Order: sequence, then structure tokens, then C-alpha cells
Amino acid sequence: MPSFLRLQLDYTLNFCPQCGSENFEKTSQRSFCCADCGFEFFVNASAAVACFIVNERDEVLVVRRSREPMQGTLDLPGGFCNPDETVEQAVRREVKEETNLEVVQQEYLFSLPNRYHYSGLDIPTLDFFFRVRVKDVAQLCTADDAADGRWMPIRELEPALFGLDSIRQGVERFLHTQL
Repeated sequence: MPSFLRLQLDYTLNFCPQCGSENFEKTSQRSFCCADCGFEFFVNASAAVACFIVNERDEVLVVRRSREPMQGTLDLPGGFCNPDETVEQAVRREVKEETNLEVVQQEYLFSLPNRYHYSGLDIPTLDFFFRVRVKDVAQLCTADDAADGRWMPIRELEPALFGLDSIRQGVERFLHTQL
């Protein structure tokens, strides 16, 4: 397993979120427990989506990250799922927010565990990858986390140009199924 996928619980939580006690200690690789009130806290993966938007010429829409982490590197449209949102709803929302495109078809491909470094923490995520078709590619207008976008032939995708580990690994896996 690649080293970036091994979850190391590097969190430091000094106080119980339930009662405020300082007797809040790490009890396993991904949990903490309060000795005073018994509250147990688990560090679970956050759900995220990544989209291979494919046009009629078998080109994939790639975007450039406008923010850290890995600002300026290539990425796929996508992002974190909101609470009370399915991954399918997140696909439609994230594609609309980042590209102004309307999803008309989505096909689940695979998932990958990931660690997303943000605000000094490695946040465990579970990234769901989809192959997506959109209504009208002429409506492309990048925004939000996407600085710009361009269509790239599938055979020209270079995983090394993608900054985030799971996206790079996802592009490699996608290429193995497409070529």
C-alpha cells in the first residue's frame, strides 16, 4: 500500500468535546476517549468526489487548482460531500460550482482512500471517482476551486501533472481501463 494511504492519527486533541475534561486520550489508531464522561471520538473518513468529465471526442476536462493544497497543479472537478448529500448529488453540485456544466449522466468507477492535508492536519478522505457526461460543453466557465480548465485527449493524460496523490492514482487507474 502506498505510504500516503496509511492513516497515521497525528491529531492532538487535548480536551473532551463533550465535557471539556483534560482526561481525553488516544485509545486506538483512530479514536479518543474521555476518562471522565466516557465520550468516544472517532476520526472517520470524509467523503469526496472526483469527476472524469468526458466529451464526445473522448477528451477529459482537467482543471488547475486555484487554492492550496497543491495550488496550480492539475486536478479533476470535484470536492467534498456536504452533510446530508449523496455522492451523486455532490457530483452534480461540484461540477456545476467548478465548471458551470450540467451533469446528464454519471457512472461510478471506483474509490480510493486518501489523506488531504489542510490547515496543518491530514484529513482522512474516501474519494469516489465517476465518469461524467454533461449537457453542453460550450457552457464551460471555471470558478470556485478551479482556476481554469481545458479538454485533454485521454491518451495524453499524464498522472504526474496532477498534484493530489489520490487524483494522480485515480488518473492512472482510469487510464488502465481506457487505453
